[in-house]
This record gives sequence, structure tokens and C-alpha cells, in this order.
Amino acid sequence: MTATMTSLESRYTEVLGRIGEASVRSGRLPGDVILVAVTKNAEPEQIRALVNLGHRDFGENRVLQLLRRAAMLDEYLSRHRVLMRTPKPASGLFDAPNPTHASPPESVRWHMIGRLQRNKAKKAVGVCRLIHSVDSLRLAEEIHTIAVKRDTAVEVLLQVNASGEQGRHGCPLPAARHLADQIETMVNVRMRGLMTMAVPSEDPEASRETFGRAREAFEEIRTMGVGEGRFNILSMGMSGDFEVAIEEGANIVRVGTAVFGPGLEEQSSE
Repeated sequence: MTATMTSLESRYTEVLGRIGEASVRSGRLPGDVILVAVTKNAEPEQIRALVNLGHRDFGENRVLQLLRRAAMLDEYLSRHRVLMRTPKPASGLFDAPNPTHASPPESVRWHMIGRLQRNKAKKAVGVCRLIHSVDSLRLAEEIHTIAVKRDTAVEVLLQVNASGEQGRHGCPLPAARHLADQIETMVNVRMRGLMTMAVPSEDPEASRETFGRAREAFEEIRTMGVGEGRFNILSMGMSGDFEVAIEEGANIVRVGTAVFGPGLEEQSSE
């Protein structure tokens, strides 16, 4: 393993440890929080290395990049499955697998975490396990139309602007409950929860109030019975504030720089 891949493994392990500690502080188990590794600025070999460590959830904020990344990993995992089924000649008396390395998962789950334009929704629906960024009725209706034609159900999160900052993407918090009611009527769209982003700051504590407001909205909508028990995801927190997000109730965090390295440009929707 190269020095670069060694440092990636070290960062990944550290982030998982921090997630675990924050989970315990919030009264939950470490496994209750999902890490979505944001691949926007990652190199292909870094993504493959993370897969080899057993990681399964990846996020992108641009549809075309998402399609390229997904195709690359599909090909990689397909080759891996073929190799695992192919008998290998014995090279010595003992040919046991190396127990120190995790095995790649059978498949990965892609998350669309950036703003989604309606004209690109069809492509995203074909690849994503979860769309985090539904912020309007028109986008939800477009996704529903696509889902009906595909005879499938699409799982989404309602993106809310919990910071209240003008110009930021997301449904205003006062309108979130009404929009949730409208989306709930769409048979082929399953709303799983909320997503929000805090205003970027060097102080993680500056995000706490925003995350707290999102959690309150999440709890309020959940008590309405939205999703018939499936409304259980709160996606918030990035590299600089994911621990605060977990303490405030997040069970999905979207982290890129802290995993893939300090040389990466922090993205707005990471």
C-alpha cells in the first residue's frame, strides 16, 4: 500500500472514530450514523481504495460526475466479483486470505447530495439510492413522473433551509410541513427525512443552532405520520461540523475533505 493510500486509511479510520464518539455522546450506537463519503474532489484510486476498506455509501453533488463515478465503481466491483469466482492456482502450502484487509462490498449506494435540476432528474433516479436535495414541489413531481414510468419507488429527503440565510437552497422551514404533506401524496416517491446545510464557518459550534432547528422540524414532521414509519433520516453535517450535527440528531453525515485529504477544496454541499 502506498503512503497516499495509507494516509487515506488513517483519515477514514479517524473519521469513523469521531463519528462513533459523537454518536455515544448523543446517546446512540456508533453504527447508528451513516458516513456518506463525498467524492467530488477524490481521485478514482482513492475511491477504489475506500471501497476496498469495505465502505459502501458515496455522495456526489453533480449528476454527470455521479454517473461517471458510478460507472467506474460498477466496473471495478464487477471485475472483483469475477476474480473472486475464478479458482487461483496454489502458490504454496498455505493459501489463506489476508485477514487484515476488509472485503469490498457486493455493491455501493450512491447519494445525490447537490442541487438537482429537473432536466437531470431522470439520470439521477437511475443511479441513486437516495436523493438528498428535493427542495420544491416541481422537482418532487418530476421525480414522481419518472418513477411511475420506471414502475419503481424513489427515496428522497426534503432539503430545508434551516439557517434562514437568504439565497441558500432548501425549502424554508415554515413551509416544510406543507411541502411534506404534498410529497406524501405521491405514490412512487418515498420521503425518508430531511437534509440541511449550515452556513460555512471555521467554528463547528456556529452550526449547532441550524442543526437544532432542522431536528425540531424533523421531529414535528415525523409526528405527523409522514412515510408510515419510513421518515427516519436526518442528513446534516460536513467535514468541519459533522460531530456537532450528530450531537444534534443527524444519522447521515456527508464528509469529503476529512476522508480524502486536506488538499481538497471544500464543497458547498459536502
